[in-house]
Amino acid sequence: MKKLKILLAEDDFATRKFMSKFLEKYGEVDVTVDGMEAVDAFLMSLEDDEPYDLVCLDVMMPVMDGYQALMGIRNIEKQRNISTEAMVKVIMTTALNDERNVKKAFELGCTVYSGKPLNVDKFEEVLTKLGLI
Repeated sequence: MKKLKILLAEDDFATRKFMSKFLEKYGEVDVTVDGMEAVDAFLMSLEDDEPYDLVCLDVMMPVMDGYQALMGIRNIEKQRNISTEAMVKVIMTTALNDERNVKKAFELGCTVYSGKPLNVDKFEEVLTKLGLI
């Protein structure tokens, strides 16, 4: 199994600890606590020629929320002419799982939208469908 390079953006300590521990079995996990840090980390990974395979974004975060972070990531990819197929896979997570939020996330370029708490089995299924594991 390929070791993934994963970026986790989560402001809640308990969820961040659970998610990073869970994701570590798939590869290297970099952790940020807000959307702005996530966008900065994403940009640095491209500049270092070590792009992320997967970005997990919490929707509700301080400084810059998950939607704004997703827009920032997709804008960076457009500026760098990264093809649609090569764009990073983005999983958005939230406790508020309503239609408008889901629609907005997909309109902004989200790959997968998941409610919280995460269902570990379904999460692994999603990673498999995305071709990441």
